[in-house]
Amino acid sequence: MSELLKEVEEILLMGPGPSCVPPEVYNALSCKTIGHLDPLFIKIMDEIQALLQKVMNTKNKLTLPISGTGSAGMETCFVNLIEPSDPILILTNGVFGVRMQEVGNRLGAQVDNIDFEWGTPVKPEVVKEKLENNSYKIVAVVHAETSTGVKNPVDEIGSLLKGTDSLFLVDTVTSLGGMEVNIDAWGVDSVYSGSQKCLSCPPGLAPVSLSDRAFSIISNRKTKVPNWYLDMNLIGQYWSGERKRVYHHTAPINMLYALYQALLLIVKEGLENVFQRHKENHIKLKEGLENLGLQMYVEEPYRLPMLNAVTIPEGKDDLKVRQILRNDFKIEIGAGLGPLAGKIWRIGLMGYTARPENVDRLLDALAKTLKEA
Repeated sequence: MSELLKEVEEILLMGPGPSCVPPEVYNALSCKTIGHLDPLFIKIMDEIQALLQKVMNTKNKLTLPISGTGSAGMETCFVNLIEPSDPILILTNGVFGVRMQEVGNRLGAQVDNIDFEWGTPVKPEVVKEKLENNSYKIVAVVHAETSTGVKNPVDEIGSLLKGTDSLFLVDTVTSLGGMEVNIDAWGVDSVYSGSQKCLSCPPGLAPVSLSDRAFSIISNRKTKVPNWYLDMNLIGQYWSGERKRVYHHTAPINMLYALYQALLLIVKEGLENVFQRHKENHIKLKEGLENLGLQMYVEEPYRLPMLNAVTIPEGKDDLKVRQILRNDFKIEIGAGLGPLAGKIWRIGLMGYTARPENVDRLLDALAKTLKEA
């Protein structure tokens, strides 16, 4: 039997995730494994929580990484807060808003939604009108919609919910670490993310944070959280520094090493510097694409710096272009999803990937590929 790992090549990851991983994070993964209740590991856990609070701009005590990918983070937030027949509102303008609806329906919630055109942002005035005539336990939205490259106005939506009983739930899987995420200032009660996007850590962890109000609702549920593995009442007893650590599950120790190192790199670089780096490389990419005759799909005010939706020119074969880039140039970009399949390419500039030399390499390869395709 052949050893397939020997066939793994270095690919420039410029799709919708995962992103490229810094050498320091790979080194962290290779550190010696210790026990998940070892005193040193407990210190590392505490530091991870403090770093996440800094990157998320929150004082929430219950801020921690879930053992699973970003989808596990989504499940965690919904499964802990929803009880059967709870009314919830999902603001949808892409694939990941649709997934929120799916999870809510599976949990027996009364799911209402407002659908916005893919490639355009959620409109706060439409949300305001909906809230004037309806009340919901949860209002949920995706901050950075990975399927379309659109930034949603989370701060404005949060303002609409201030003073109400509604919990505000936000997906920051693509935005965290690449643009401002200000949980406390925006009034967010429940938030989740993923390790593999702008945090530049391999896939496998999902940072979440819950406000005191959200955790109070979880603690006073009428029914048990239906998912044992993601029950924050139990996970919190393992991650809380205020009590004796209670074993819940064996934590993915080396992955947590990697997340610790990835967060440390972001904080050392400085959040504002990180955001500026993403913005500058986005502009460089946009200008280079326009020089090739390509157009951005999303209008400028709503574009994400870390996920660029590019309109596929008429007559160009979507799959063939991506195959040539992958096979001949060792570069990965993403395809469109849902109604945008075959209409856009999704080019990621996330975390460690967001560097000018990577933009130059892609533009050079794309120029040659478009001629060939």
